[in-house]
Amino acid sequence: MLQESNLAATQSEIDALVPTTKLNRRGFIVTSLGAGFAASVLPVSAQTIATSAEGLIAGEVKVPTKDGEMVAYRAMPATGSNFPVVLVVQEIFGVHEHIKDVCRRFAKLGYFAIAGEMFARQGDVSKMTEIPKIISDVVSKVPDSQVMSDLDACVAFAKASGKANVDKLAVTGFCWGGRITWLYAAHNQNVKAGGAWYGRLVGATNAMNPANPIDLVDKINAPVLGLYGGADGGIPNDTVEQMRAALKKAGKKSELTLYPDTPHAFNADYRPSYRKAAADDAWAKLTAWFKANGVA
Repeated sequence: MLQESNLAATQSEIDALVPTTKLNRRGFIVTSLGAGFAASVLPVSAQTIATSAEGLIAGEVKVPTKDGEMVAYRAMPATGSNFPVVLVVQEIFGVHEHIKDVCRRFAKLGYFAIAGEMFARQGDVSKMTEIPKIISDVVSKVPDSQVMSDLDACVAFAKASGKANVDKLAVTGFCWGGRITWLYAAHNQNVKAGGAWYGRLVGATNAMNPANPIDLVDKINAPVLGLYGGADGGIPNDTVEQMRAALKKAGKKSELTLYPDTPHAFNADYRPSYRKAAADDAWAKLTAWFKANGVA
């Protein structure tokens, strides 16, 4: 990122000294993205995909929100403009290397891809080692309304960049972000297409999460491609079929693909759950889905 002035550089140095375990003056706990993978997923698999940033502008940016600056990862082609936009929504592990890599994969295809750190106010999950603690101490405290607002802020950031065409807007997310993909497609009527990777569709609701995707079918006007594993213990097949039936009844153009004998997180190439054949097929389906729905 370009240094705008000596004063800005000095302020950056001051901000860097603020411990990430405490709220800074803007109300955010996470003020910069860590390098590599989240501690809770280590060690990573040898099959992990690493997409080069050659030919791209890729790295950390700060996205203005209603209560301060949210850190995000942005990747786009190094030359040109008017890029279609894809919001990339993280898993419960935050914006770590896998999510950054997904952004670079989209950028290689000509997209302006941006992944905001959706947990920035609630906690730094990148340093946490126990998944149950990540869920109980951070994820469970993130309100859907906050996430919707932060994704709106990412769209506004893309528009303000002068490089992106937000009239061609897509959203995709993984696990926790898969559920958010459906919710955002219902929230923002400017979304042209979505891709939900193994996100929860039905379940209990509460003050933080007042609705699930199946509750919002009538509001989901953008066609969403749902990508699910037939052997996903956390998202039973019958819930996928419930969503499929609800979408059909409402006359929606969304589609769901269920990969037989495939576990949760089958696209997570850095984890043992990765299934290359299903992941490759799903990626091809998703990119074709975006193109078919005017996001390319």
